This record gives sequence, structure tokens and C-alpha cells, in this order.
Amino acid sequence: MWEIHEILEKYWGYSSFRPGQEEAIRSVLAGNDTLLLLPTGGGKSICFQVPALATGKLCIVVSPLIALMKDQVDQLKRRGIQAAAIFSGMSEREIDITLDNCVYGQISFLYVSPERLMTELMIERTKKMKVGLLAVDEAHCISQWGYDFRSSYLKIAEFRKLLPGVPVMAVTASATNEVRADILDKLCMRNAKIFTRTFARDNLSYSVINTESKETKLLQILTKVKGSTIVYTRTRNRTVQIANWLVSKGITASAYHAGLSTQERDQRQQSWINDRTRVMVATNAFGMGIDKPDVRAVIHWDLPASLEAYYQEAGRAGRDGLKAYAVAMYNEQDLNLLRKGIQQKYPDIEFLKRVYQSIANFFQIPIGSGYMASYDFDAELFATNYNYGRLELFYALKFLEQEGFLLLNEDFDSPSRVKFLINKIDLYDFQLRYFNYDPFIKRLLRFHGGEMFSEYVSISEAALAKSLKCPINEVFKGLEFLATRNIIDYQRQKNLPQIQLLTPRYDANKLPLALESIKKRREKDTAKIEAVVHYANHPALCRSMMLLQYFDEKEAPYCNLCDHCIQRKKAIQSKRDLSSLAAQIRDYVAQQGKLQPNELKLAFPDLEIATFSSALHWLVEQEVLIYDRSGFLLLNQNSS
Repeated sequence: MWEIHEILEKYWGYSSFRPGQEEAIRSVLAGNDTLLLLPTGGGKSICFQVPALATGKLCIVVSPLIALMKDQVDQLKRRGIQAAAIFSGMSEREIDITLDNCVYGQISFLYVSPERLMTELMIERTKKMKVGLLAVDEAHCISQWGYDFRSSYLKIAEFRKLLPGVPVMAVTASATNEVRADILDKLCMRNAKIFTRTFARDNLSYSVINTESKETKLLQILTKVKGSTIVYTRTRNRTVQIANWLVSKGITASAYHAGLSTQERDQRQQSWINDRTRVMVATNAFGMGIDKPDVRAVIHWDLPASLEAYYQEAGRAGRDGLKAYAVAMYNEQDLNLLRKGIQQKYPDIEFLKRVYQSIANFFQIPIGSGYMASYDFDAELFATNYNYGRLELFYALKFLEQEGFLLLNEDFDSPSRVKFLINKIDLYDFQLRYFNYDPFIKRLLRFHGGEMFSEYVSISEAALAKSLKCPINEVFKGLEFLATRNIIDYQRQKNLPQIQLLTPRYDANKLPLALESIKKRREKDTAKIEAVVHYANHPALCRSMMLLQYFDEKEAPYCNLCDHCIQRKKAIQSKRDLSSLAAQIRDYVAQQGKLQPNELKLAFPDLEIATFSSALHWLVEQEVLIYDRSGFLLLNQNSS
């Protein structure tokens, strides 16, 4: 078994751990269930990746987002670590082979969505796996009181029974005491070790600006704060509008949202990471799992629906430890829209049943069928067919997802994937018999190598066509021909969103909605909205202190960096300056005996008239100076 510092050095190139990491890692290696709370950018993934490598056994990682799973798998592979992921949209054969590789191959990390855990195939293969650690990423999703509840996370406790003696590490970047207790309870973490660092960021300056002209303020901020920036906004259309407007002002900017293709998102993300694009204007689909330490500013054009979400998104600034800025902009209309959002998030129960029935009709799913099946979902066609507004449909689908009936991969866009189904000897025989396909197969292997015999590999039909100097349709035909001969398994790219049923289809009229739980969640979400409003509207309290107290750090200090702290320091300094000036004026009048006010002002020629008047007014108000009957100022001999 490798020593953890050797692993850190070999795969990550670091000579030492960050504060809090090593203690959590050693806790897991000692066999303890471990809850780790580190602020955004604190290096949570390393805390389950290092101990898993140290044991030499498989680590199953439960993760909520396909994009996050893919990103972490890609990062591990770039470091020379074998990793795989299973998500909706993969064929049964592809899932089967991936799980086989985890049983018999050299896979160190298997990333799965919580919905996948209790499928029959996953259960049976897990029994054969040598699992050393179960990691739960974004663990706040298991709590009803977190900001991103996923009911399917509740299956993890049942899944744990397949792994007796295997410790669980749950990690998250933001959780109140209530959420922490809920995580421990829902994951059945007994006698767990809890490690947490303060959520304070001593290099991050928080500010909130109440403005009716967000464009003007945004431009001012970008002029003052140089460097890489993220601008968060709520809608896809607005990302495009703001990005185009910034470009018109001479600032390199790009829009990012879930409606873009994977290729387009990757290109824009890479351009921003490499500093060819300065500003990324994005929905909250952007940022999770992205390792860019030198973001100098995160600006919220729209306020998020919770302080947890705000803290995570704002925390993507300044991960390099240098000064960075988190700025939120709002106006009164924004606050009204936030409150209205609660009504949209909790649709009428009868409307939910109607949408659920429409889905069953649209995909022709009989009652009792469809469990874990995935369907290409054309939202525009669906909305048109059943006369739904796009926004009301979106909230209904999200609610059904939250209740655990379905999973909507709204941004699903998987590249084409290929795996050879025969060995190299049989392939050679096929090439001899179908010699006209020999160049095609050789080019496929030259592009992607021998990995295609053991796992699915992402391919680009366009790149193959360019290399072969043929139309792309010829590539499609070639791949389909090989697939029909069972030479390859060819999973063609999907661009439509995916809906996956997480339960056998119910009779819509008997849909088991937990009404009391829904009521409590609505009350909790309303409280979260009011916490955001309080944060934005508070006239004086330190921003960092408000955030830390929300996360139950009751003794939080002033940050001395936020807009309120800066104003407080200026007020204190102004008071000190005024006091010092008043003392100078008093002493001068004492020396001169008595003076006309205009003569007194001439003695302080560098002072602005407003500053001089304030100091003089204060001296007269405190009766340190008094006027005689002729209008002269003189020292009051009775003052102290």
C-alpha cells in the first residue's frame, strides 16, 4: 500500500496537503465513516481519491451531475488513473462492459448517479467488486433541507448494505448544522468523524449593489477589476444578450448554458480557461468541477435562490489565494421575482399529475413499465402537443425529478462511442474478407488505439471523415455496417435531452406525492429566499459574517473586505479625521483669541468647505467654540 504523500506527489504533483485534507484521509484509512466540509475550491475530491488509491481497491463515487462525473473521470485519466462513469443514455451493453471492467479490470474509480445504485445489474456486479470506499459527492443533496435535494440519494443507505465494513466519505462545500445532521442520519453514518474548515475566505471581498442600471455597474466593475471573470445570470437568453453587449464594448466574452452542444460548451470553456476569453456569462450550469484558480471576480447579475448556492458560485473566485471579488447586483423587481419563484417551483398537484400522464402518453409507457428506461425528450414538441407553457413545464418536470419519479438530463449531449466486440485475431480475419473496409478500420484504430477492445471510446465522425477524405455520411454508413455485423457496438451521438423514469410508471391519479413533506419543503425554501433578501438588503452587517452565521459559525469575525466593512472603516476613519481637524481648529482659535468664521477658513486653505463646515458645526454644537455678540468665534472657557 502506497503512502498517501507519495500518491499526492506522484499523481497531483503536490508535496503537502492543504489544511484539513490529511486528517480526513487518515480517518477514512482507519475505517471511519467521515463527513468532510470544505469551502468551494478546498480540494474535496482529493480527500476520497487519495485514500482509495492507497487501499488499491475500487472507490464507488456517487455524484449528482453527468457533467461533473465526466469532468472528474477525464481529470483522473489525464493523471494516469483508471476511472469510469455510468449514466443515463448509455446502452445496456456499454453499462455491462463498464461494470465488468470494475470487477475484473484495473478501474480505480467508478462514478455513478444515485439513481443507478439500486438497479439489479448494479447490485449484482457490486457484490463481485473489491470496494474499499464509498464516496458521496455533493452530499448536501441527500438532505431535505439542502438547496439541491435529490430523493434518489436516499437509496445510498440501502446500497451500503452491499458493502459491509466499507467506510463512507461524504463531502460537500456548504451545509448548515441541520443539513450536516441530516447527512449523517440519511447515510447511516455511525460514530462518524466530522472534519470542517471555516467557510471564511480571507481573500474574497463580498459586495451587493442595489442598482437599476446593471450594465453600467458591470462595466465599472470590469474596468476596475482586471482578469478572468464569471457573470451568473438566471436565463439562457440573458447569457447571450450580456455576452454580446460586452463584446460590443470591447471585452472578450462568451455565453455558456445547457442548451449548447457539448462541443460548443467545451470550446467556450477551454477558451475561458486559457484566458483567450476574459468573461464567461453563464447560467449555474457552469463552474462545478472546473479547476481555474485565478478567477478575479464572480458577478451575480441575478440573485440565486439560496445562500448555499450563492456561496458555492461566489467561491469560484480567488482559489489561488489572491484578492478576488464576489459582487451581487439587484433591484426591487429582482426580489419580487425571487419570491414569485417559490410559487413556480411548487406547481399545483393536479397539474403535476397531468404532466406525468402526458409523459406516459408521449412515450407510450404502460402502467408498471419503464423502470430506468431513458427516452429522447423533445421539449418543444412535447409542450406543443400538450399545450404547456415552457416555463410551467420546466418547473413541473423539475418537481417530479425532485420527488424521485424521473430524471431530466436537460443538458444531455453525449458524443458517439464505439467498442470492438471481437478480438484482434477475428478482426484481422474480417479485414481480409471485407478488404474494402480495411482502410476504414485501420484509421479507426489509429485514431483511438487498442482501448477500443476493452472499453467504449468517444469518437468524432467528422474527424474520421476529414482524415479519410470522404463525406461524413460514408463514415456513418461504415460504422453502421460494422455494427450490423457485430464487429463493433456503435452508440451514435444524442443531442436531445433525456428523460429517465426512476420508478415503474404509476397511474397518474395515484401518484404517491408526499404532501406533508412538500409543504415543509416549501416553507424551508421560502425561508431560504428570505435569507437571500436579508443578505442583499441588510444596511450594515458584514457580508462574510452574515454568510458564516447562516452556516452556523456564530462567532464569525468581521472580514474587513466586504462593502459594509469598507464603509465602516471609512466612517471610523472619517470620524477620526473630523475629530483631529476639530482639535486643530479649537487650538488655532485658542491661540488667536477670536476670529471671524471667514478668517478661520483662510487659516485652513487646503480643506474643502464641506469638511471645514462639518468640523466647525460640531465644535459649536458641542459648545467648544461660541459666538460673541459681534459674531466672532472664541473658545468657551467653561468647556473641558
